[in-house]
Amino acid sequence: MTLHVAVCGAGVIGAATAFFLAERGAEVTLVERGHVACAASGKSGGFLALDWCDGSALGPLARVSFALHERLATQLSRQFGDVGYRRVDTLLVQEEPERNTPDGFWLDRSAHLRGQLGNRESTAQVQPRLLTEALVDAAVSRGARLVTATADRLATRVTESGERVVGVHLGGAVLDADAVVLAMGPWTAGFAQALGLPPVAGLRGNSIHLRPTQEIPAHCLFVETDDPAAGNISPEIYPRPDGEVYVCGMADDIPVPEDPLSIQPNEQACGILAGVAARLSSHLATAEIVRQQACYRPIVADGLPLLGAIEGYAGAYVATAHNCWGILNAPGSGLAMAELIVEGEASTVDLRPFTPSRASLRQRAVF
Repeated sequence: MTLHVAVCGAGVIGAATAFFLAERGAEVTLVERGHVACAASGKSGGFLALDWCDGSALGPLARVSFALHERLATQLSRQFGDVGYRRVDTLLVQEEPERNTPDGFWLDRSAHLRGQLGNRESTAQVQPRLLTEALVDAAVSRGARLVTATADRLATRVTESGERVVGVHLGGAVLDADAVVLAMGPWTAGFAQALGLPPVAGLRGNSIHLRPTQEIPAHCLFVETDDPAAGNISPEIYPRPDGEVYVCGMADDIPVPEDPLSIQPNEQACGILAGVAARLSSHLATAEIVRQQACYRPIVADGLPLLGAIEGYAGAYVATAHNCWGILNAPGSGLAMAELIVEGEASTVDLRPFTPSRASLRQRAVF
């Protein structure tokens, strides 16, 4: 009998999970209240690092995911369009009055090159919205369905061994399913208390897209500056293959709204980001600001993702709380979750450090 899985959330984590489930022959229904990549997966930077998580529980997941990104970029681009993947050099830059860059370099203003954080063997980038859309298109081509609806709560029945998932409530209707995956980013918090999950918070960040008139090299920048309006901040600047330059790094404490489509950027924060970029490079100073936006990255108290079965509810799973590494770790997370659901165990990555009932979350105060 074919396994029917409802994946709630069409961000990059839900999209990757749906894709790998469909590859394994599961019947997949992807449920999204807004549209594909409508929240952080459509507005994040897409920086990828091979070894920046080494020495932590995320290290193996990051290494698997980094390799999968290149494989997926090749596989998906053949049929579903370019996903903006390329290898990059990653530089540490400090804003200082005296420029310290080579003549003719695109950072030609108050930029001091302090060192190289990564090269094209260890760092890369992807356009997150394009990747998420391509994963969903690929899943649909393998038989998955995309449904626009709001997931309210799990549908369960009591068995001799405890509660068993039989579907998910979508407004007034129930979508029947053998398994349900909650991959709704910070909006997973709506399910958390009822299911005994740790609280999932959302950390909000602002970003802008610039369109310079000159092509910018494949350099991802981690910037340190003492901004006259914001003080010590650490923006990140990612030129993209499509000619746009993504700039992010101004966080604020506005609570997560109920509707992800209602999120509006902080225009003052976006202006500060544009100012930093302009002070570093004349090419960015004259660039058109084509987009201002904000999004929330999901996080729990210990900073590690929630990946695995939900204790006490057979057939219920959660995949969220990847913090700033959601785009990087989406492929490995989706593959491991598909293995767990279809085969009963994740073989690609050890998910035990990320189990939702782990001790590190039970011992901590509420986030």
